[in-house]
Amino acid sequence: MKNLIFLVFIFLSNLQLFSQQENNVDSLLNKGTLKDCVEYALNHQPVIQQSLLDEQIIDHEINSKIADWLPQLNFNFNFTHNYKLPVTIFQGNPVSVGLINTSGAEFSLTQTIFDRDVFLAASTSKTLSGLMKQKTAFSKIDVVTFVSKAFYSVLFTQEQIALLDEDIIRLQQSVKDTYNQYKGGIVDKTDFQRATIAFNNAQAELKQNQELLKDRFAFLKQQMGYPTGADLNIEFDTTKMENEIFIDTTQFVVIDNRIEYKLLQSQIQLQQANLSYNDLSFVPSLSAFANYNFNYQNDYFAKLYKLNYPNSDIGLQLSFPIFQGGKRIQEIEQASLELKRYNYDLISLRDSINTEYISALGEYKSSLNNYNLLKQNLKLAKDVYNTIQLQYKSGIKTYLEVITAENDLRTTQANYNNALFQLLSSKLDLQRALGTIQY
Repeated sequence: MKNLIFLVFIFLSNLQLFSQQENNVDSLLNKGTLKDCVEYALNHQPVIQQSLLDEQIIDHEINSKIADWLPQLNFNFNFTHNYKLPVTIFQGNPVSVGLINTSGAEFSLTQTIFDRDVFLAASTSKTLSGLMKQKTAFSKIDVVTFVSKAFYSVLFTQEQIALLDEDIIRLQQSVKDTYNQYKGGIVDKTDFQRATIAFNNAQAELKQNQELLKDRFAFLKQQMGYPTGADLNIEFDTTKMENEIFIDTTQFVVIDNRIEYKLLQSQIQLQQANLSYNDLSFVPSLSAFANYNFNYQNDYFAKLYKLNYPNSDIGLQLSFPIFQGGKRIQEIEQASLELKRYNYDLISLRDSINTEYISALGEYKSSLNNYNLLKQNLKLAKDVYNTIQLQYKSGIKTYLEVITAENDLRTTQANYNNALFQLLSSKLDLQRALGTIQY
C-alpha cells in the first residue's frame, strides 16, 4: 500500500510538471508576425492585466455599495453578571433592582428606504464601470502603438544587418580582387587599401547593429510582456507591409472616436452625479427597522435560560442634519465649480486632438513623399553601382568610384528601409489621432 501511494504521488507530480511545461510553451511564440506580437501583448502585458483587475475591483466595490439597498439582518448576544445590583429609592427606602444574571439576544432588521450614499452608488454604477473599461481600452491602444513601433524598430535593424551582410560579402570579394590585381600590377596599392578600409568599416557597423538589435529586441519584449530569457523570432512580408502604408488622408478627425474624449465624458458624468449627491445633503435619510429581543434574567446561572421575557418593535428612522455651519453649501459650490472646470478641459482636449491630428497628418504626408523619393533613389543607386562595377572591370572607372557607388547604394538602401518603417510609424500615429486603432 505504501509503494502504491508513492507511485501515485510520483505520477501526479510528473503530470503537474508536464502541464506547467506545456503551459509555458504555449505562452511563447515560435514565430511572430506583428499581429501575433500585438495579440500576445494584449493578453500578457502587465499594464493590461492590471487594468482588467481594476475593472473587477471596481465592480466588486460597486456591488458592495449597492448591497446597502438590501435588507440588513444582524444578531447580537450578551451576558452580564452583576456583582452588585443597582439601588433605587422606593417609598423612602433603598431597594435593589434587577437580578444577578442577565442575558439577551437581539435580531435586528433594517431596510434603507433612501440614503444619498447608496443612491450615488446605484446611479453611477454603469458610468463608473464604463470608465474603467475605457481606461483598459486606453491602455490597449497604448500597447498596440508601442508594440508596433518597437516591432518596426526591430525589423529596421534586422534589415540593416541583412544589407551589411550582403555588403560585407561584396567587399570581401573586392578585397580579394584588388589584392590579386595589385599583385598582378594592374592597379596600385591604394585600391587594395581602400577596399580593406571599406570592408573593416562595414564589419564595425555590422557589430554595432547586432548589439543594437539585442537592445531593441529587449525593448520589444518589455512592451509585449514577453519573458526576457525566452527566444523571440519575428517574421514579416516586406511586400505586404509596402501595401499597407496607405491611408485615406481626406478623412477628418471625429472627436467622439477618441478614447480620451470618452474618458473625459465619463468623468463629467461622474462629476454631475457628485453635484447631485451634494444637493441631496438637504434631503433626510429614511430607513425602516424591526427588532426582536430575547431577555433572560435569574439570580441562579443554572436557571438563567429557563425563562424568557421577549420584546419586539418596528419603526421608521428619519435622519436630517439641521445645521452644519454652512458645510453643505460650500460642498455644493465646490462641486459646481469643479464641473465648470471640466468644460475647459473639454475645450483644451478638442484643441489638443485637432493639433495632434494636423501634426500626424503632416508627418504622414511628409514620410510618404520621402518614401516615394527614396524608392526611386534606390532603383537609380542600383543601376549606378552595377554600371560602375562593369566599367571598373573594363578599366574605364577607378576603384574609388566603385567604393563611392557602393557607399551610395548602401546608404540609399538604409534610407529606404528607414523611410518605410518611419512611414508605417507615422501611419500608426495618424490612426491614433483619428481614433481608428483596432485593439
